[in-house]
Amino acid sequence: MVKALSAKEVDDLVQGRGMGLAKSAELNHYPGPSHSLDLAQDLSLTAEQRRGLEASMARMSAKAKQIGAEILALEGELDAAFAGRTINPAGLAELTARLGAGQGTLRRVHLEAHLETAALLTPEQIARYDALRGYSEIKAPSKHSGHAVKH
Repeated sequence: MVKALSAKEVDDLVQGRGMGLAKSAELNHYPGPSHSLDLAQDLSLTAEQRRGLEASMARMSAKAKQIGAEILALEGELDAAFAGRTINPAGLAELTARLGAGQGTLRRVHLEAHLETAALLTPEQIARYDALRGYSEIKAPSKHSGHAVKH
């Protein structure tokens, strides 16, 4: 157990959960695969869309679990170095750089799944998703805003 992380944080990393890492996508009309699948009936997903979302979710989950394990190992090294009083500035710089890179990669994996999801859904499904998730107050992009989602 890493002292600096809560049991929930550890479990989230082990399970590959999003932990809010893709909120910038979510709040800008790029739904996530997990919530889209949860809302499949309300979104009237086709069988093809479900398969695409399930595949995206599986890819994301596998990558996120692997990266989560790497982050936990690095957190363990950092904790052990402090606990053993063996930490020094060079070691601290290296460990925190590796942790930062891992956290950035984990965030990218989750954001990529949101890109994939938006490409699978229609604009109407995305608008419905936003409403169901409580994002209706957020202004949807106009057709000419540069929104790069392909439908």
